Amino acid sequence: MVKNQTIGYLPDERPKLYQLLLYAIQQVIVMFPATVAVALISGFQISVTIFASGFATICFILVTGRKIPLYYGSSFSYLSAISGLFANEAFFNEISPTAQEALKAWSPGKVLPGEVLAYAQFGIMMSGLVSIAAGLLVKAVGSKAVEKILPASITGPIAMIIGLTLAGTALSDAAPEQLAEGAAATVVNTNWVWVVSLVTLLSTILFSRYLKGFLGQLPLLLGALAGCAVAGLIYLIGGQDMNMFREIENQSNAIFAVPKFTFPKISWVAVASIMPIALATIPESTAHMFQLDVYVNDLAKKKKSDKRYNLAGMLDRNLIGDGIGDIITGFIGGPAGTNYGENISTMAITNVFSVPVLIVAAIIAMVISFFTPLINAIYAIPKAVIGGLEIYLFGAIAAQGIAIMIDKKVDMFSSKNIAVIATIMVIGLGGNYAFGGNIPFFGITVPCIAGAAIFGIILNAVLSIGEKKNSSEDDAAETAVSEAEN
Repeated sequence: MVKNQTIGYLPDERPKLYQLLLYAIQQVIVMFPATVAVALISGFQISVTIFASGFATICFILVTGRKIPLYYGSSFSYLSAISGLFANEAFFNEISPTAQEALKAWSPGKVLPGEVLAYAQFGIMMSGLVSIAAGLLVKAVGSKAVEKILPASITGPIAMIIGLTLAGTALSDAAPEQLAEGAAATVVNTNWVWVVSLVTLLSTILFSRYLKGFLGQLPLLLGALAGCAVAGLIYLIGGQDMNMFREIENQSNAIFAVPKFTFPKISWVAVASIMPIALATIPESTAHMFQLDVYVNDLAKKKKSDKRYNLAGMLDRNLIGDGIGDIITGFIGGPAGTNYGENISTMAITNVFSVPVLIVAAIIAMVISFFTPLINAIYAIPKAVIGGLEIYLFGAIAAQGIAIMIDKKVDMFSSKNIAVIATIMVIGLGGNYAFGGNIPFFGITVPCIAGAAIFGIILNAVLSIGEKKNSSEDDAAETAVSEAEN
């Protein structure tokens, strides 16, 4: 009898059907909140956004040869560019008088007029070309050259700030009534909101730590159910005043509704506003690949598999797939996106890296987009429950950044590495908390993660000038990469 056998699924492994469905639903739940939030904030159709997310994920997986387990979702990085576009006088003059009036009356939470979305979609599609170009460049120069530009001393702290800059979001979601209504929120109501978020968080942690076998791989799904059960009990006892379940405003009551797809119209103003933001997602996407590489190969080692998964060496495919995802989602009317840290954290926590699971999750998301009650049901999950999950998920993203540096044996006593890591962390976190995520710089606004990454890359390159190279280590690394690729 085998004791302490590691349970998990590698990218090319497929769980049993009932397990696969539950794992996929878990992935949809962690993807849904942020993807829908982007749609609500930026004015895109919720149903189209959900469909686009699933469709782009399937296309990404096919383009990357079904080897990279990543989920494509709407990105917050583009929000400032979208809002900047709508406030741009040149863009305002470009749209029709009817669309101008509708844009004047628009506020977050409402859907933008189709004409406005159509012009923004063109900018999103063109931004996909930036990621594709980056992928082709990586393919041309090779993974070894990329690791010199983006070593673990850069990708590690980038992964950390991706998670840590979301810490405020997690806590504000964990106590939404208090932050949304301020003094109007009763003490009792606020305290019960914390009860729901803490029950969700602690039950998820306990499930992941102590449940064994199949159930041990569903901690987030089970944690969400526990949180919803407590919120339901509070509602039954306290009535409508204690209702934490949400409802989408102005949502259709029809059971079945085809998403209202819109198609792009040429706007070079939209291209100038949105296209450059794609540069911000490249370091983030690179960090995600390093995260996956570390965790997937750790699982393979624990399962005593002889197979080596060289995911870091497939960065070019990842970037190309990401760009194609932007083109696809932009074409049918969804917001720009990237691969999701929440889904990566879910895989790291559960040890389920199966590509078939993500394919099924994408299909489920597409099906949900056609059925209004399903959209409403998932959206109705209390924000306090989502916040409880996010505390764990976003913290796990940050922890994975530390894991990257440990796995790559980053020398933490090197003055160069300390300088690079320190500046990336402070610029990334400081930019988020001091400037709301976008740092003003000579008349432009730079997303804090992109700014931190660019500064770190430049600083690392400057401090590497004149650095002595260890040829034996370089040869060993090159041999290892060559063997992994073969």
